[in-house]
Parts: sequence; structure tokens; C-alpha cells
Amino acid sequence: MPTYIEDFSKKDMKRRVFLTEGICVLDEEHFFVNGCLELQIIGEDDVFTWNVWVSLSADNFFRMFDAWEDPARVGLEPMFGWFSTDLPDYPDTINLKTNVHIREVVMRPFIELEPTDHPLAVEQWEGITREWIEELARIVESDV
Repeated sequence: MPTYIEDFSKKDMKRRVFLTEGICVLDEEHFFVNGCLELQIIGEDDVFTWNVWVSLSADNFFRMFDAWEDPARVGLEPMFGWFSTDLPDYPDTINLKTNVHIREVVMRPFIELEPTDHPLAVEQWEGITREWIEELARIVESDV
């Protein structure tokens, strides 16, 4: 779920949040979509994927939502969003600028970070090492 609601009580979740695997609405005024931040693994044909949440404006959220089951949704222009997932062992990732690219109906949107010097953005644009992925896995596993 988006970082903003991770510490909500069950009561607040029930009263203030609509949450599915793909979308989240907070207080009927903050809108989020779950997507894939894909990082090319250096020296491999594979990608490493973070499932992340991104906030969208109400207009973009409803434009996306209205086309959610429509195969023509792939023709939607990318939508600006704010990164809304706090990833472990990176400098603050909240509110990194993104573009949300809507893909085929069965696929989560592709999340593209604005090119900056933030390590996560650098990894998306230049690639990530297998060794760093393995270290991240150990970090995430130890947090569980």
C-alpha cells in the first residue's frame, strides 16, 4: 500500500481508504495506482521489478480508471505522478517525479522516474547490478 497509509489503524483503513491490488483512494481526494518500476540488470537480459505506488491527480486517475478494462488504454498518454513508496536502503524515494505509462489490460502500469541523480533513478536509466539486487533481498527479508 502507499507509504502514507501503512501505519493507519484498521478503523482508519476501513473509514478512509479504498484499496485493491491496483488502485488506492484515500479520503476520496488522494489517488494512487500500483505499477512496476523496472530496472535493467546489468549484463543480463532480465529486469528487476519493484511493485510501487504512485499518486495521480484526480483527473488522471479517473482517466486511467475509466479505461481500466479497455484494450485501447495503451493509447493513453503518460501521466505525471509522485512516487509514493518508501523503498528500503535508498535515500528518500517519496515524491520522486514519475511518468505513469498505461500498458495492456493484464499488465500493471510502467513507472518511469524522472532522470535525476537519485540512486533509484540512476539505476532505472543505467541498470542495477545482480549483487545489489541480492543485497536488497537480504535487507527486505530481514525487515519481515
